[in-house]
Amino acid sequence: MKQLFILFACLSASIAVGQNKKPAAKAAPKPATATTKLPGQVIYEQNCLTCHQSNGSGVPNLNPPLRETDWVLGDKTRLINVLLKGLQGQEIEGDMYDNAMPAHDFLNDQQIADVLTYVRSNFGNKASAVTADEVKAVRSGK
Repeated sequence: MKQLFILFACLSASIAVGQNKKPAAKAAPKPATATTKLPGQVIYEQNCLTCHQSNGSGVPNLNPPLRETDWVLGDKTRLINVLLKGLQGQEIEGDMYDNAMPAHDFLNDQQIADVLTYVRSNFGNKASAVTADEVKAVRSGK
């Protein structure tokens, strides 16, 4: 009986101590790091990655690469039009690709500028940024 009483007293004490304990402090939010994604990268991953792959290599005979091609590094207006109007049946770097590129005109001017800037500065590409004003001018036909 004495042992039961001691056990009960110990349990009661541990419950009382546990209930009076302050909750642990929440960890401070982590600062942005190198793993923070750029807006253009997020758009690429949502809309382009499936066809053009995570490294921009495309899929042979289906979807063209975005790596070091004249279509990406060359005329910005032509590239902007690909996103606004889509592309099908066009030879790219001497090869034909079966999948049609759908229009992405649902993206706003800034989103198109962001994703094209991302593509033009990644995958081994080194080309100037695309601005929202450039996209707006092409979209409006000016």
